[in-house]
Amino acid sequence: MAAKYDGQVRFLVVYICEAHPTDGWQVDMNVDDDVLFADPTSDVGRVEVATACALRLSIDMPVVIDPIDDRLAGAYGALPDRLYLVGTDGRIAFQGGEGPWGFNPADLEAAIVLALG
Repeated sequence: MAAKYDGQVRFLVVYICEAHPTDGWQVDMNVDDDVLFADPTSDVGRVEVATACALRLSIDMPVVIDPIDDRLAGAYGALPDRLYLVGTDGRIAFQGGEGPWGFNPADLEAAIVLALG
């Protein structure tokens, strides 16, 4: 989707707290994808884990982090994941459902099409 709307929409990933840390609730998919990290305890640690995840999962869009105090995840209800579209006016144009079950890229794409007119 990012490639499809390149030049019209800027995509980014906001890395929030590790949803499935090795020192917490681990899932088979993380083991299969070799995404095995303890939950970071500092902003620097979060940057390191986000960078490693982006490389291992071949994420090819900018990745930023939520500070260790989780203020963005709290403000946006983003745990464990959620899709947003922010309009050119800086206002939320689309808020997806709570992940993982509400994580529906087709809904985001429909909002993008609507926003682009």
